Amino acid sequence: MNRPTTSSRRSTLPLLDNDLLRTFVAIAESGSFSRAARQVSRTPGAVSMQVRRLEETLERTLFLREARQVRLTREGQALLGYARRILEINEEAVARFLAPQVDGTVRLGVTDDVGTRILPEVLARFARTHPAVQVDVMVGRSQDLPPRLEAGELDLALVSTDDVVTDKGRGQVVYTEQLVWAGVEGGTAAARRPLPLALAAEGCCWRAKALSALDRAGLAYRLAYTSEHTAGQEAAVTADLALAPLPRALMRPPLRRLDGEADLPPIGTYRIELLRASNTGEAAEVLARHVLDRLANLPRRA
Repeated sequence: MNRPTTSSRRSTLPLLDNDLLRTFVAIAESGSFSRAARQVSRTPGAVSMQVRRLEETLERTLFLREARQVRLTREGQALLGYARRILEINEEAVARFLAPQVDGTVRLGVTDDVGTRILPEVLARFARTHPAVQVDVMVGRSQDLPPRLEAGELDLALVSTDDVVTDKGRGQVVYTEQLVWAGVEGGTAAARRPLPLALAAEGCCWRAKALSALDRAGLAYRLAYTSEHTAGQEAAVTADLALAPLPRALMRPPLRRLDGEADLPPIGTYRIELLRASNTGEAAEVLARHVLDRLANLPRRA
């Protein structure tokens, strides 16, 4: 009796559609069918149909539908890694033949939180599609990067700003996110008076917005810990030394949101702006498009 060969067995397996995988990843990262539909430019009904097709192909349930969000099942978590790799390889292959050949050096300035949250994936994708471009990264404070741009030391800069659009005409708002009060699970810092705070130095928009909110609410506070790096502020909060105003997306155990507790006032939102030098070249513009694409699809946590 003849046994099926490896190649014949493989030919009986279905092929995964990249469009379905792209929609699957968008839902997994955004936690919402409706947000994913906007990202992939489809209707929510079409997105639901794509998920059904993918689930039928794999004969597995990929999402748990809940009241306000959708969560991945164990099988969905397993597929997510494969889906991202498949899409990345597809992008790399297409770019190898169709993307224009770009080379040179791009000097990019970023803030600490952008450098740790967003930049690694941007640089990884950019390196796959444009391997001939060298990217020099400088991490600095938002108030220090624009002068470096003006001096010709940077081609692009991503800076954090207040939620009022700058009037300088050079900044493009590319992301808006809520700031929240961060404390540690089971901590007591929020109950102390004056309120102990972990902040960055003067000039940080997170600091300015938090102090303004506390002043309006009439809450007494003291500066308990200062760090220019977000990781330092997180460390102070984790040790229950202080509270800190942090982006909502950074809330992960053991940190938790304290909004509304201990009479803490809402802080508001901040923006990330992309600044360009006046004479950016082709390589810088291509990297800017990668940054914009990543920020447009950055998950917003509730």
